[in-house]
Amino acid sequence: MLGAPQALALTVLAVVAVLALSWYYATSLLLLFAGILFAVLLDACTRGLARIVPLTRPWRFGLVMLVFGCTAAVAISWGIDRAPTQVRSLFRVMDTQLGVLESHLAAFDIDLFGPGGRQDLSHLIADPGRLFGHVHYAVSGAYAVAINTIVIVCLGLFFAGNPAGYREGALKLVPIRARVRVRSVLNEMGQMLRGWLLGQLLRGAVVAILLAVTLHLLGVPGAGLLGLQAGVANFIPYLGPLIAAFPVALVAMPLGLSTLAWVMVIYFTIQTIEGFVIAPLIQKGAVNVAPAWTLFAIVIFGAMFGAMGMALAAPLVALGRIAVLRFYVEDWLKDRG
Repeated sequence: MLGAPQALALTVLAVVAVLALSWYYATSLLLLFAGILFAVLLDACTRGLARIVPLTRPWRFGLVMLVFGCTAAVAISWGIDRAPTQVRSLFRVMDTQLGVLESHLAAFDIDLFGPGGRQDLSHLIADPGRLFGHVHYAVSGAYAVAINTIVIVCLGLFFAGNPAGYREGALKLVPIRARVRVRSVLNEMGQMLRGWLLGQLLRGAVVAILLAVTLHLLGVPGAGLLGLQAGVANFIPYLGPLIAAFPVALVAMPLGLSTLAWVMVIYFTIQTIEGFVIAPLIQKGAVNVAPAWTLFAIVIFGAMFGAMGMALAAPLVALGRIAVLRFYVEDWLKDRG
């Protein structure tokens, strides 16, 4: 029988070990969490289908998978056929406007790209070693993205196929007397993630459609891709819309100052309406985390883990809030007020 000091020392040691392992394997854990989010999306669609189709869960899950598979196939075929041309065109426009912006800022002794300056294709052709280095980096990056995507999709399929089984399996590691409480908190976390994820998808779709239509009417090239990247960027609260505004501004610059001003006014009007009108109606308090904590987490996770850390910071902080409130504040401190 361990005494209180020994038990406390073992607890502290266990916590330190878990934190160290979490830090060392942070990238893999983020991939695991992304897979869980994809499983939450599939599970939410399967649950919602029960209101429309009177089928058992396996049949509804199969129907959801069929729809997702067909949608992915259509999107990939469209992307392979049309997206590369539009992306190259947008990159040419943005590259040209970055050069214009760089020259304007140079007049005020502001170096936009640092001492090395901006590297174009001629530098790579003059130095074949650098060219092959860039090609290797691009291929490696594309390969890593493809592998990570496959891992996330497979994890999502496995988890969504039998979510109750995986949950009950994890509960085997919890003392018997605490399993009812932990199961209740896990269910609450799942409900929160479903509300957050569906809300974010709907919000991103609203922004993407409104912006794409508006930019098309204003004659901005690549309106569809610009709207899509703005919708995807909306998954990162607060910082995402600001990041997505930069490509939109660069592409609109050649159309003149008045068009650029209109594009920026319309862009931020859409984002403001989405943030203050549409988002509260869609999510209805699904994530009750203070904006300052969310923004702080996005900055910290982005600095430590890159783009994936930024994208997953908000739901991770929301899960952490629920865990702290239920297990520490309510159970440990006995504060249920």
